Amino acid sequence: MSSMFGKPRASSERPPQSPLPECNVAILGCRGAGKSALTVKFLTKRFISEYDPNLEDTYSSEELVDQQPVLLKVMDTADQDGPRNCERYLCWASAFLVVYSIDSRRSFEGCQRYLEVLALHARGCQRRCPVLLLGNKLDMEQYRQVLSAEGMSLASRFGCLFHEVSACQDFARVQHVFHEAVREVRRQAEWNLPVRPLFISEERPCPPVATPVALPTHHSLATCTFNTLSTVNYKEIPSVAQAKLVTVKSSRAQSKRKAPTLTLLKGFKIF
Repeated sequence: MSSMFGKPRASSERPPQSPLPECNVAILGCRGAGKSALTVKFLTKRFISEYDPNLEDTYSSEELVDQQPVLLKVMDTADQDGPRNCERYLCWASAFLVVYSIDSRRSFEGCQRYLEVLALHARGCQRRCPVLLLGNKLDMEQYRQVLSAEGMSLASRFGCLFHEVSACQDFARVQHVFHEAVREVRRQAEWNLPVRPLFISEERPCPPVATPVALPTHHSLATCTFNTLSTVNYKEIPSVAQAKLVTVKSSRAQSKRKAPTLTLLKGFKIF
């Protein structure tokens, strides 16, 4: 079952033939960590404290992240006792939010098992999805069992981002976390773009090495010799009259709307 949140956009802003790019985010964590509360807070700006722990659903919301529209799909998972039957979200999600409650040591330890499963999946499929570790229920500071330093250490160990939020209080911070997941997915997509190496070469035969030249002796100075051009890999540089302008674009630059150009002198080699 899937539900749609957010305000629909006018057809004049987005033609039907140009669908929004999608970003799938799965929220993982032990029972009682506040996954559903975070989901509802982000989608509706409301806080609801009671949920059916066995209910799992996927929601959609049209978001504007850094002035770029995106269709954000959120899967609120319902694992009972840790990561089991994970294929349903491992192959679906573009990013993962792993949630624990700062007032529950048990939920924090459960997060480590989720992070291990995600790391193992990334090595197996050779596809790295962004992961964010969230310490929820920041409003329960007086009952804290997990220090912020512990959360940061765990996130650093698995190479993921770390945030502490409160589904009960701060909507802006909760929204920032979801938008940050979208940004990480975009960055990952940019890094995975195939880039062809920029290489320009013009082969020319190397000229013969100049013969030694003897310097005249002045004021009892010893006679010495030197080679005028003794570099083995010498390559002739074209004169100004022979130089031709070449416009080169890398494949990464071509993917942008306004691709910058690089003007080079033909005859040089770029590594």
